[in-house]
Amino acid sequence: MLISQIVAPRTSEIVELPDPEPGPGQVLVEVLACGVCTSDIAPWRSGGSREEPLRLGHEMVGRVLTTGAHAGRWARGQLVTGLGDRGFATRAVLDANAILPVPAGIAPEHAIGEPIADLEEALARTNPQPGDRIAVVGLGFMGLGLIQLAKTRAPGLLVGVDPSPHARERAVRMGADLAFHPDDVPSGMRGEFTPGNDGRMDIVLEATGVTPGLEASSPLVRPFGTLCVVGYHHAGTAKMDMDLWYKGATIVNGFCPDRGRLVAAMHNALELIASGRVSYEPLITNRFGLDGIDAAYKLMDTRDAAFVKSVVLPTA
Repeated sequence: MLISQIVAPRTSEIVELPDPEPGPGQVLVEVLACGVCTSDIAPWRSGGSREEPLRLGHEMVGRVLTTGAHAGRWARGQLVTGLGDRGFATRAVLDANAILPVPAGIAPEHAIGEPIADLEEALARTNPQPGDRIAVVGLGFMGLGLIQLAKTRAPGLLVGVDPSPHARERAVRMGADLAFHPDDVPSGMRGEFTPGNDGRMDIVLEATGVTPGLEASSPLVRPFGTLCVVGYHHAGTAKMDMDLWYKGATIVNGFCPDRGRLVAAMHNALELIASGRVSYEPLITNRFGLDGIDAAYKLMDTRDAAFVKSVVLPTA
């Protein structure tokens, strides 16, 4: 098989290795698509070495080639997606209990289960109800995915917030009722705590992964509302606005460390994709072969206006 590995800061190479053997409860897949995640950027920037290379890629869709013992419910040729690693390769091993079938008629790059499962699981724990006023702060890939998922909950108002006019336009096309620059959010949606001020949001979903995103999110939460921190805050400390305390707000950690919960959320999200209510198609803006992975990392690092999400197609 071929696999891409990081051998120096911002430098990858492709090497040939023997195909891995699936162990008990595992399947070997031909990787058809693997998404590039924000969490891949820091390792790419810092780099590995040829003695200790970094092998990334955890947002996979593949075709089953062989199965290990106790994985017989999966058959050769099935298209599956799920939780794994080392997916920037032509072959990968996945746990049989952490994968699900790709919906019929959906292109592999439009059915990547892991990121949409993260979003669905986080949203479900905020318990949105029909008629709720929901805001999504940060309209990159994660935020736009949340816009689509939130729309399936029949919100009374769905608002997107992002500095980029391109991102705001995309959010409206994907179902947001309104979209604002953080500095232009109407005062009634972010006013000070006063009795009867109901212009703020029942649920605010933060999808930026940076402290300024949290700062923009907190004023939007109504008294006794909910802030869900979905963004990937991967290092250091992030300050929380203590006005949330005085508003009696609920803060939900959008990260889920439990694989069983993620697989259950992935099942629900894939059903939404199969029904056409949620789609990756407007989110996948760039495709690369395995030899273009450094360009994919760089594109995510620089984030030009047209960019939302890249996928690597190792066998294309």
